[in-house]
Amino acid sequence: MKVRILLALTAVVGGPSFASARAAAQWQPAAGDTFQIQLQGEVDVSYDADVYDIDMFDSPKLLVAELHDLDRRVVCYVSAGTYERWRPDAERFPKKVLGNALEDWPGERWLDVRVLKVLKPIMRDRVRKCARKGFDGIDFDNVDGFTNDTGFPLTKSDQLRYLQFLSRAAHGHDLAAGLKNLPQLAAELEPGWEFVVNEQCFQYDECDGNLAFIDAGKPVFNIEYELEVDEFCPQATEWGFTSQRKGYQLDAPREACWEQ
Repeated sequence: MKVRILLALTAVVGGPSFASARAAAQWQPAAGDTFQIQLQGEVDVSYDADVYDIDMFDSPKLLVAELHDLDRRVVCYVSAGTYERWRPDAERFPKKVLGNALEDWPGERWLDVRVLKVLKPIMRDRVRKCARKGFDGIDFDNVDGFTNDTGFPLTKSDQLRYLQFLSRAAHGHDLAAGLKNLPQLAAELEPGWEFVVNEQCFQYDECDGNLAFIDAGKPVFNIEYELEVDEFCPQATEWGFTSQRKGYQLDAPREACWEQ
């Protein structure tokens, strides 16, 4: 089940100061870092989390700076695989790249990720906007089109080509790249990505695909919507996942496994 998401990512960095650590190198979160994701409503900055995952378009630069002042790392949520008609750059997507509508998400349609000539400039500009607002990483959502009914004959190779572009675009601005909802490709892609954001892998019994990131010391930020915390937290904790239960609206409230 596809859910618009913005997962939170994190890292506590050693060194003389948070600001100097940020300037030194691209951020690499660690397995076990805690996170908070909020994509709806006024962002509540009071949650204890190493990483905040918030919407790129809706979040001003001042909010990112405020979270940094609280020693949080901040990840920007960007849908890289779908068209969203309410976004300010929506007119840049020609009809030829718009595919099937996403069920339960009015105004959102899959993109033809094979048409890189069209998508690259748009996504580069989005990545650049994340960097200019001061974000530390990017949560690239909806990058699993080849596993869905997009309206296009997308292949694994098509998806991998697009994913490689996205990762390089993020790294080109010293932003950590987050792989979203692709446990079946996690082991293959892990060397080029800094963290995983996953939805409902415990519900659908597909979490083990993400263990390659844990083995590499990189975090898996997992969100469950329908399971109760006692149904997934014990296994999540054993595996080293950073897991929590949220509502589908992805507003502030959460039940975090590390707080149980």
